[in-house]
Amino acid sequence: MNEINAYSLPEYYDWISTGLDGDIAYYVKLAEKSGGPVLELGCGTGRCSLAIARAGIEVTGLDLSSEMLGRARKKAEEMGLSNRIRWVEGNMSRFDLGRRFPLIIIPYRSFLHLMTVKEQLTALAAIRRHLEEDGLFAFNIFVPKISDLVDQDRQMAYRGTFPIPGTDHSVEVYDWTEFDHFLQRARVVRYMERFDGEGRSLERLRSFFWFRYIYPAELFHLLRLAGFRVVNRYGDFEGHPFDRRSSELIVEAKKI
Repeated sequence: MNEINAYSLPEYYDWISTGLDGDIAYYVKLAEKSGGPVLELGCGTGRCSLAIARAGIEVTGLDLSSEMLGRARKKAEEMGLSNRIRWVEGNMSRFDLGRRFPLIIIPYRSFLHLMTVKEQLTALAAIRRHLEEDGLFAFNIFVPKISDLVDQDRQMAYRGTFPIPGTDHSVEVYDWTEFDHFLQRARVVRYMERFDGEGRSLERLRSFFWFRYIYPAELFHLLRLAGFRVVNRYGDFEGHPFDRRSSELIVEAKKI
């Protein structure tokens, strides 16, 4: 069985990556409040960018994967939104778009794909350069719990069975995760199997991706070092306070 980059499989990504409760509504509300244009980093297949464009806001979506952007462009054309969206292939740690934005967002934990502190700082510097003076930078990450990291290390975990829209097919997903706690990195091997409506296996794929987890206190220091001040932090997309019980951290920051 071949092992391939998870982000070279945009159709599978769309089928199994359904987002977090309330994330689209949250980012669309920020976009409407800003008036646009909006820059989304790590836009993937356009789940968030398309929702913002549907609200009538101009948006630029940047992603490293040409395959993901290809699917995003196709969806934008099918939805009649191409005139409101600009797709850019690029790295969020080093980009230059030649303009500033009142709102820059990194939804769906994509900040965690920055694999070193150096990459995080260079990304934050680029974001700061592209942000208007009173602009807002908003993003979300999961909150690492030491007990969860220990439990998940070198273990196979069932992630769910996901229906494929427009068919009676489904995809079963399992993840095997290996952590390097010194570098705060994780390598995830994702096993996906597609079944037809009668339970026959149609395709089996083994893909992988990496991420670097970051602790909240570490992140707040990093933002300060990069010239940002945190203006709001939430424990979910409904605006509840962030505290020790929170599993998600939503950050809103502005330039110092």
